Amino acid sequence: MAKVMEFSLSKEFLDRFQLALNEREDAFIKESLEGINPADITALLDEFNAEECKYVFDLLPVEVDAAILNDLDEDEREQFIEHFTPKELAGYIECLDSDDGADILYQMPLKRREEVIRLIENEEKAGHILDLLRYDEDVAGGLMAKELIKANVNWTVQQCIEEIRKQAENVQKIYSVYVVDNKDKFLGRVSLKRIILADDKVKIGDLYDADIISVETSMDEVEVATIMEKYDLEAVPVLNARGKLVGRITIDDIVDVIKELADEERQIMAGISADVEEDDTVWKLSKARLPWLTIGMAGGLLGAQFMGLFKGDIAIIPALAFFIPLITATGGNVGIQSSSIVVQSLANPNVFAERLWRRMIKVLFVAVVNGVILALMVFGAVILVNRDQSLAFTVSAALFSVVLLASLMGTITPLILDKFGINPALASGPFITTTNDLLGLAVYFSVAHLLYQL
Repeated sequence: MAKVMEFSLSKEFLDRFQLALNEREDAFIKESLEGINPADITALLDEFNAEECKYVFDLLPVEVDAAILNDLDEDEREQFIEHFTPKELAGYIECLDSDDGADILYQMPLKRREEVIRLIENEEKAGHILDLLRYDEDVAGGLMAKELIKANVNWTVQQCIEEIRKQAENVQKIYSVYVVDNKDKFLGRVSLKRIILADDKVKIGDLYDADIISVETSMDEVEVATIMEKYDLEAVPVLNARGKLVGRITIDDIVDVIKELADEERQIMAGISADVEEDDTVWKLSKARLPWLTIGMAGGLLGAQFMGLFKGDIAIIPALAFFIPLITATGGNVGIQSSSIVVQSLANPNVFAERLWRRMIKVLFVAVVNGVILALMVFGAVILVNRDQSLAFTVSAALFSVVLLASLMGTITPLILDKFGINPALASGPFITTTNDLLGLAVYFSVAHLLYQL
C-alpha cells in the first residue's frame, strides 16, 4: 500500500501547479500528486476550472479519480461529470462501493444513467446499483451499500473464514459478519474477534449474537441516523419487508446525512428558504433570501405603525425612544436562545417528550434569573446616566417582562410548529426575531403607559 503523504495547500504550490497545467507539465503533475490523499487532491482541484480538472483526472490512476469524484460536493459533481464520457464514468463507478456509485448515477439524466450502467463490466456491481436505484435517495434502501460479508448459520468457522476471504475482495471496510439462514433471512451478527478465537469446527450458529439492531429499506434516513447515533453503531444491517438481508449502512454514509441536515437547519435558522451554495448564481442566492427578508421588512413596518400608537407617550417622555433598540434586541436574542435549545432537543423526540414539563419549568426559572440580572443592570445604568428613577424603573420592568415573554415564545413556538409538521428550525430564525420585536414593543410601551399613567 502506498504511503499517504502530508499535504499543504499553499499559494506558492497553487501558482506552480497552475503553471504546470498551462505548460502541460505531466511529469510534475503526476509527481506532485503521487501518494497524496484523494481528499487533499479534491481540495486542490477545487481551485481550478472544469477543463483543468479533467486534464489532471486523465493523468491519475482510475482508483484515485473515483475517490476524488466521490469526495466532490454534490452540486460541483453534478456539473463536473458532464465532462466525462459514459465509458469513463462506468470505470470510476466500478471502483466505488455500490451506494457511492448509485449516488453519482442519481445525478445524471435517465438516458445517460442507463448508458453508464450498460458499460459497467462487473455484472455483480451493476446488479447491486440497479437494486439501489429502485429506492428513493432519502430512505435506508437508497442509503445502503450492497457490499457486505455474510455467513450461513450452518457453516463452521473454517468455512466462514474461507468465504470471508472470497467476499472481502469487494468489501473495503469489514465491521462484522452478518449471519443468515438458508433463505437469506437475517439472524444476527458475529464479530471477527469471536470467529478468529473460535475453534475451526465450531458452528457459526453457536457464535452469533441475535440481539442486533437492524432497519428496513423504507425507513427514512433521519430515523436511521438517529438510531445509529443513539446506539453508537458503526454499521447497521438493512432488511427488506420479508426480513432478508439486502445491504448495510456504514457510519460514513450517516455522517453525510447528518451534515446535510445540519446545513439545512442552519440555512432555515438564517432565513434562507432553499438549499443554496456560495458559488450559486446571484439570482438564486437572492431568491433564497428574499422571502424571510420580506417578512422581516413587513414586521419592521408593522412595528413602526405600532409605535405610532404611542407617539403621544414618546412626545411627553422622549427618553423612552432611546431604549427601544435595547428592548427589541434583548427580546430577539432571548427568543433565539430558547428556541435553539428546544429545536436541538426535538432532534431526540423520545427524550424530549419524557422531560417536557421539567424542561418548561427549568426554562421559566432560567428566564426569571436572567430577567432579574439584566433588569438590575439596566436599572443601575439608567440611574447613572439619566438620573431618572421613574425611567429606570420603567425600562427595567419592561426588560424583565420582555425576557420572560420572549423565553416563553422561544420555547412554545418550535413545539407548535413541530406539532403541525413544520420544521421547528423556522422558530430559531427571522420568524421568532420579528415576532419578539413586536411583542417587546407592546410590552415596553404598555409598562410605560401604566407606570407613567399617560
